[in-house]
Amino acid sequence: MAKRIMVLAFGALSYAIFLGVFLYAIGFLGNLWVPRSIDAPVQLGTVGALFVNLLLIVVFGVQHSGMARPAFKRWLTQYIPLAAERSFYVMTTNIAMIVLYAAWQPMPQVIWNATWLPAQIVLYTLFGLGWGLIFVSTCLISHLDLFGMRQSWLYFRGIEYTPLKFQTPLLYRFIRHPLYVGWFLVFWMTPTMSLGHLLFAIGTSVYILAAIPLEERDLVAFHGKDYEDYRRRVRMFIPKIF
Repeated sequence: MAKRIMVLAFGALSYAIFLGVFLYAIGFLGNLWVPRSIDAPVQLGTVGALFVNLLLIVVFGVQHSGMARPAFKRWLTQYIPLAAERSFYVMTTNIAMIVLYAAWQPMPQVIWNATWLPAQIVLYTLFGLGWGLIFVSTCLISHLDLFGMRQSWLYFRGIEYTPLKFQTPLLYRFIRHPLYVGWFLVFWMTPTMSLGHLLFAIGTSVYILAAIPLEERDLVAFHGKDYEDYRRRVRMFIPKIF
């Protein structure tokens, strides 16, 4: 029973920290409310900032994609309960994001600055829409499964975990990756685009585009013909009009 309680407590802690990291990301990218945002006061010169920021993006990418691979999961679950694997992944992602927030080096050179009020309203609306799309996309399949709480709760109750069946609810009927469309919106929709923000947007967008083939390969291996048919039928980001 003690082991079950520990797994549940770890899952709850990982999820609680994730919520804080997620909310901080809104302020970090939007330069809103948080003590240190993507365009905080400059600390390093351009070359030093470029090196540090690229390193942070690479470290996050390696953690986020590397730990999601089935081979890594099989290795990890030799040492921790299977029910805690997803929560461990969420926790390490939390740590990677907190390090990124703390160590990110602003690069203040302005790439564009929308001063026209209607343009600002449109960009901030799309920014907010992106965050809403991210949250809704996680809920359409299973928010709690994605972030490890379903696994730890079932383990606590002594119920065997069963993976979710392949399904394509609502947005997933029209595009395969609505979650990533949301991320693209929050990366790029800003009235003032600094050089540092542009670097972040490009780096994270390239990472997503590079990670999708790996993710879809794993989905085909897991779901088989169902996902292969789905991938042929539905586009990645832009729905078919006809």
